[in-house]
Amino acid sequence: MRIPAHSVCTAIRDDIVAGVYERGSRLTEELLARRYGVSRVPVREALRTLEAEGFVVTRRHAGACVAEPTEQEAADLLEMRMLLEPLGALRAAQRRTEAHLKVLRGLVRLGQERARRGNSEDLRSLGGWFHETLAQSSGSPALTSMLTQLRHKIAWMYAVEAPADPVESWVEHGAIVDAVARGDGERARAVTAQHTERSTVAHRLRFSSPADRTERVRNSQHVVNMTSLRH
Repeated sequence: MRIPAHSVCTAIRDDIVAGVYERGSRLTEELLARRYGVSRVPVREALRTLEAEGFVVTRRHAGACVAEPTEQEAADLLEMRMLLEPLGALRAAQRRTEAHLKVLRGLVRLGQERARRGNSEDLRSLGGWFHETLAQSSGSPALTSMLTQLRHKIAWMYAVEAPADPVESWVEHGAIVDAVARGDGERARAVTAQHTERSTVAHRLRFSSPADRTERVRNSQHVVNMTSLRH
């Protein structure tokens, strides 16, 4: 697979999020350069960027490896998202352009139509596009970048169940856009906070930390031993 050098970071990140590289696995420059059809220079730069983002760690005697976030770190990401998504909506109400509104309204119409038809796969991608556009509407490149990184890392660490009521979920999207269009920042913030809190419940951690697995094994052994004593 040959890709442009400037896209190497995105390609590696996407593969980490997709699970192509397991947590803790080594990421050698030579193998990555061969996989993406580039020299080792852009691979080295990409690994530095991904380390700064938290997807990669450098270990002594092992080099670059896929990070192994703890359950607490994963939970922190959801909490950060619950704080930043509403802020982004508030800023969008203050700074959005007509072009942003046109895209957001189009996504809501499409999302509501797909929700009524029950097409969950389309809804997942449309929801991601909606929140990406809402973040861009904030007029803050720093906030947009942070929210984009959060979405990538949350997608890496969590599986997300489809909403119990997708039609209602897209009604909430529509309410956010209505508030943004009116320039009502507080309403946009409040509706987005409610929407984000509800969606957080659908997130299921893809992994458990080594410490948690050890504790489960210890507890399991303890149960077995106690059972044998009773008999």
